[in-house]
Amino acid sequence: MNIRFEPVTALNRNRALALSVKPNQKGFIESVAQCLSEADELKCWRPVLILSDGQDVGFAMYCLWRDLPGERVWLDRLLIDARYQHRGLGRAALEGLIHRLYAEYGNRDIYLSVMADNRAATALYESFGFALNGELDIHGELVMVKRFTMGTK
Repeated sequence: MNIRFEPVTALNRNRALALSVKPNQKGFIESVAQCLSEADELKCWRPVLILSDGQDVGFAMYCLWRDLPGERVWLDRLLIDARYQHRGLGRAALEGLIHRLYAEYGNRDIYLSVMADNRAATALYESFGFALNGELDIHGELVMVKRFTMGTK
């Protein structure tokens, strides 16, 4: 499986907007349109298309957030389009995103948030070493952190 990331630009924005999760998952993550609107307003966000073997299969958004005491690398959004789920693409994309974040921001802890009842996402994140840290984000979601250690995958 060949996963790569392509920054969302004016030229491929419609491709990103065509991606969506299953109807029963819509309460777990913002739509791509909402994400791109947020990225337009706050320039720190980096929205990317997730491609597998040349096909648009998902979307992610991340940044180095500086409005907290200190800085945090946030993997704020990750979705695999409904047509491509249950093929291992979420796992492959998460692994690639972790490597990308370390390459772009250095060896820092990575934060994300998850809805308490999104057990599938929580299990995926835990399998990569993310753990709940007892915090809630501004939307009341549970915050998870992957602490950087030497040899981290």
